[in-house]
Amino acid sequence: MRIGLREANQQFSKAMKAVKTGDEVVLTERGKPIAVIKPLKKSDKGETVFQRLETAGLLRAATKSLPLPSWTPRPLKGAPLSKTLREERDSS
Repeated sequence: MRIGLREANQQFSKAMKAVKTGDEVVLTERGKPIAVIKPLKKSDKGETVFQRLETAGLLRAATKSLPLPSWTPRPLKGAPLSKTLREERDSS
């Protein structure tokens, strides 16, 4: 499908419907092609966002895997936060 910029601007949904059906839309300015809107390739491998960012050069994969640090909650001293908030609201 070929469509001029003005028409594409006015009938964008028409161009998107064509793309959704698998067609490529060639945008033209004064009859000369300047851009193509085409559907994204469907990946059989289920390409993730991270893989696409890595392919685009916006993300670099880790060179080594580090174990996650163990986490243990620390006991806090004093009154619970919920009690402190209730007292603060009641005093206002």
